[in-house]
Amino acid sequence: MNEKLTRLWATKTKNDEWWSSFVTAPLAIAFNYFVVDIKWLTPNLITLASFITTIIASAFILAGGTGNFIIAAVLIHLSHVFDCMDGQMARYRKTSSLSGGFYDKLTDQIQVTLWFGAIGYAAYSQSHSILPVWLAFTGVAFYSLRGYVKYVTIYTQMLRDSKYLEKLSKEKSDAEKENIAGLGFGVAANLRWFLSEQRKILLFNEGVFIFMLSLALVLDALTPMLWVFAISQLFYGLARGWQRGWQIQHKQVVSIEK
Repeated sequence: MNEKLTRLWATKTKNDEWWSSFVTAPLAIAFNYFVVDIKWLTPNLITLASFITTIIASAFILAGGTGNFIIAAVLIHLSHVFDCMDGQMARYRKTSSLSGGFYDKLTDQIQVTLWFGAIGYAAYSQSHSILPVWLAFTGVAFYSLRGYVKYVTIYTQMLRDSKYLEKLSKEKSDAEKENIAGLGFGVAANLRWFLSEQRKILLFNEGVFIFMLSLALVLDALTPMLWVFAISQLFYGLARGWQRGWQIQHKQVVSIEK
C-alpha cells in the first residue's frame, strides 16, 4: 500500500454511517487519490459540486419516468461521494476550517429536504394522492427535529456547565483514536467491524437515505420508501427528544450525536 493511499484512508471518518462506510466513502477515497493534489480544487468547491449535483438529481426526480429516476439515483450517489470527498481532502491537506464544516452541514440538511420533497411530488404525480407529500413532509420535519434536539441539548448543557463542549470534544477525540479496523488490521478484525456496522442501517441517518432513495428510484417504489422514511424519523425524532430530556433532568452526561 503506497503512502498516499494510506494517508487518504486515514482521513475516512471512523464512525461513519452504514452506506458511507462501505460504498461512498471508499469511492471518495478512490476519487481523491487522483485529484487531492490539484491545488485549485478546494474542499469548498467540492461541497458546491455536491450541492449542485443534488439540485440536478432533484430535477430528474421531478421530471419523472424510469430513465430519469435511474439517472437521479446515480446522481444522488455521486453527490454523496462528493460530500465525503470534501472532508477527506481537508483532513488530508490539514486545511479543515470552521466555515467549511458549517457549509458542509448546511448543504447536507438542505439536500435531504430537496430529495424527499422531490420524491413526495413524484409519488403524488404517479398516484394522485396527497399521502406521499404528507409522508415526505413528516419525514423531513422529524429528521430536522433530530438535529434541533442536538443543538437544544448543547444550549441546555452549556447553561449547566460552561466547559461542556470542551469535555465533549475531548471525549470525541479519544474515541476517534480507537481504530478497530481498516488498513493494517487482520481479516478477523475487519470482519468483526463489518458485522458491527450493520446495525447502523437501523439508525436511518443520511448514509442510509442514499441507499433508500436510490433503491426506491431504481425499483420505482417511491411511496413504500416514504412510509419507511416517515415512520423512522417520527420514531427517532420523538425518542431522541425524550431521551435527551430525561438525561438532562437526571443530570446525566449527554452526548450530542443525531
